[in-house]
Amino acid sequence: MQQDGYKKRLKTFLVITFTALLFSCGTPHVPTALSSLLERESIRVGTVYGAATYYNGAEGPQGFEYELLAGFADYLGVTLDVYPFYNYDEMLQQLEDGNLDIVATGDAVTSQLMARFDYGPRYQQVKQQLVFQAGTARPRSMQDLEAPVVSVTGSSQSFLLYQALENTNSEGDKNKLVTTEDSDLEELLQQVALGDISYTVADSNRLALQRRRYPNLAVAFTVNDAMPMAWALPRNQDDSVKAALIEYFGTVHQSGWFTVLEDKYFGHIRQFDYVDSRAFNAAAEHTLVQYEALFKQYSGDLDWRLLAAMSYQESHWEPDAVSRTGVRGLMMLTLDTASDWNVDDRTDPEQSIRGGSRYFASLLQRIPARIGEPDRTWMAMAAYNIGMGHLEDARILTERQGGNPDLWVDVKRRLPQLRQKKYYRTTKYGYARGDEALTYVENIRRYYDSLVWLDEQGKI
Repeated sequence: MQQDGYKKRLKTFLVITFTALLFSCGTPHVPTALSSLLERESIRVGTVYGAATYYNGAEGPQGFEYELLAGFADYLGVTLDVYPFYNYDEMLQQLEDGNLDIVATGDAVTSQLMARFDYGPRYQQVKQQLVFQAGTARPRSMQDLEAPVVSVTGSSQSFLLYQALENTNSEGDKNKLVTTEDSDLEELLQQVALGDISYTVADSNRLALQRRRYPNLAVAFTVNDAMPMAWALPRNQDDSVKAALIEYFGTVHQSGWFTVLEDKYFGHIRQFDYVDSRAFNAAAEHTLVQYEALFKQYSGDLDWRLLAAMSYQESHWEPDAVSRTGVRGLMMLTLDTASDWNVDDRTDPEQSIRGGSRYFASLLQRIPARIGEPDRTWMAMAAYNIGMGHLEDARILTERQGGNPDLWVDVKRRLPQLRQKKYYRTTKYGYARGDEALTYVENIRRYYDSLVWLDEQGKI
């Protein structure tokens, strides 16, 4: 993985800085929280299940918070022991009692929590938003709520909501908060989408992930803006672990690995299109069945769902689709590409899928071997849209401007420059609609995420 490559390249630097850190944390005769953790050779972390935090995927543990935590454990040279909790209060009590070293839930840091715990460096900011079902009456303020807001007991959202309701100075409004231990935030969002409950409050990260699955989740208003995210630490210990966290986050930001990780989980879902998401989910459930077997048959080493996501972006799974430039079929092949891959009829679904998948596989093989996944896939996808030559131009621009040409997160920022004269006149292949290639790839990433989820739910 590209992230692993980053860690290896930083290894020497980490050893030097961490050695210095150890000596600054205390003398060998005075045990510190960090030295105790190192002697134990493990770090104990409390968290909650979720797509943005921690879950067991097909390839093992995954999640934005999990990968950050795994990086910190590698940084310290210890094993990572993750303890998922179902009850926030119990988890926080375990941290207070010294049975956990860190709590990392992806939640915002509230004033109530800051009074109770110490915190590492802030690494993200999120909004807390009141969510309702699109098509129902939209509340504009707390006074407009027509039903209770349901939140997870002990979570940041429940505390912030209680504060907001308390500020209305209305006894009736204060009773509009219901907390539950039986559902997590992702389940509450699902319940809003299905109409089982009227409202919940969610942070912008989790909401962005869930809106791809449930497009009818709508934002009524923002309860709190720009809330910091950080890992909680016991208040009754020295600052040695906190100092290590400051060093760690400084390093991952400086190296660019944090940006890579953030783009992996959130970079393609920040923008949301309600109509497009609804149309895609409907097509996935009703149209994809006609071509699913062909995608599986010709996917080769590719994930068939990725190939299907590409096809939807290309043609919306319409075999007779034609673009303004004359490309045709489910995989929108040009005449030259069709000829290269023995496709006689571009509107024939089987021929189009066979030709498109083999062409894409050939592009993947042409991406430099040093580029890891998923970056090489996103770059090959961009090349499918604008050609390998233009992709190389974007990578050269990236390197000229001090970026990493082997990272999608850096290259995608330069793709739109291929449409700007002051940049494309310096490139080998000249003008290209690079901004469209960027949109192309990010759309496919969203469609692919949705297909994976729908497939896991048995809906396709």
